Amino acid sequence: MTEAGPVLSMCPAFAKEPTPAKPGSCGTVVRNAELKVVDPDTGLSLGRNLPGEICIRGPQIMKGYLNDPEATSRTIDVDGWLHTGDIGYVDDDDEVFIVDRVKELIKFKGFQVPPAELEALLIAHPSIADAAVVPQRDDAAGEVPVAFVVRAADSDIAEDAIKEFISKQVVFYKRLHKVYFTPSIPKSASGKILRRELRAKLAAAATA
Repeated sequence: MTEAGPVLSMCPAFAKEPTPAKPGSCGTVVRNAELKVVDPDTGLSLGRNLPGEICIRGPQIMKGYLNDPEATSRTIDVDGWLHTGDIGYVDDDDEVFIVDRVKELIKFKGFQVPPAELEALLIAHPSIADAAVVPQRDDAAGEVPVAFVVRAADSDIAEDAIKEFISKQVVFYKRLHKVYFTPSIPKSASGKILRRELRAKLAAAATA
């Protein structure tokens, strides 16, 4: 993001003495910046390999939004940490991985479910061509994760098979509660999933 400055991390493959880059890695934090990962709800710092909101501090960080102190205070805290809105983690080799956005998190009984994690598992299934995960309102849990799935060609995979496939790989609060089959996943020109359209479909179905 531009607010965080022009350079915050550097891929090791482009270093003076390059090393292999891990798939999905953003590289390591540059020397003139600090990074921490915090729980989006409590603000407490998290350890390595634990996903949370990525916060950045350094001389290249913006001072604030022009003539908008309210937006500035929402983004930069009193200690100078810029809250990026990205969900990610730092591994044991100090490499940074971004996995989702804070605003996309599904809140299931106080637990946080990153849709991108479930989507990556779904599209790894040979019978699934594409998938998107969004929250569905639930009286007991607040929100539950549900999936929109595009079957692969000649596949007739059923909902129960997909839910079982996911449940074997995730903790209980990340399990899918419903699977909706669809011919395609709505996306922007850049390939970003248009989750708002899928949430609108769920809302319309609930009031029908």
